[in-house]
This record gives sequence, structure tokens and C-alpha cells, in this order.
Amino acid sequence: MKHYIFLAILLGSLVVLAEDKTTLNKTIDHLIATVERSKCTFVRNGSDHTPKEAAEHMRKKYDYYKKEIKTPADFIEKCATKSELSGKPYFVKFPDGKTVKCKDWLDEELKKYQQGS
Repeated sequence: MKHYIFLAILLGSLVVLAEDKTTLNKTIDHLIATVERSKCTFVRNGSDHTPKEAAEHMRKKYDYYKKEIKTPADFIEKCATKSELSGKPYFVKFPDGKTVKCKDWLDEELKKYQQGS
């Protein structure tokens, strides 16, 4: 009987982990899609990049750091905050010329997404 209870708890935990991973992947997909669909310029190491280039760069970093990323905040921190080589922060330049740190912009988008989910 103890084995069945243990097995039920274990299976329940695996289902929760799978759901958490699915939710994490959906959230990260949303953040990357937000970057890709934006009308912004992304500034990385002083160079301007298109939304498509920025999204692709974040996807590559996500693939590299995937094992370390457990939350959407981890994704933003590891993949959208700064250059690993130079340590310089990433920026988002809006069509009106306003510039903010990419981390701040994605943190705000994450809040909106999670409130709407």
C-alpha cells in the first residue's frame, strides 16, 4: 500500500512539473514573440538590431541556458539583460526615440502577460 501512495505522489509531482515547464515555455515564447513583433530597435553592445535579430539572439541564448532557466525571470536575466561578453546592458529604442533597458521593458511585459493569464 505504501508503494502505491508513493507512486501516486511521484506521478502527481511529475504532472505538476510538466505543467510548470509547459507554462514556462509558453511564457518565454510570448516574450520572444513580443520582441519579434515590436516596432523597436534593439541595442546590443552599441549596435542596432532589428526585432527579428533580437528575437533570434534571445532564442539562441535560451537554448544555451535552458537547463539553468526555471522561471520567466531567469529567462529575462540570462537572455535579455546584458551581453555575456562585454557586460553591457541591452536596450530597447522605441519609434519615438525613447530608450529603456530591455530588462525593464520585458519585466513590464511579463507582468502584463501574467495578469492576463
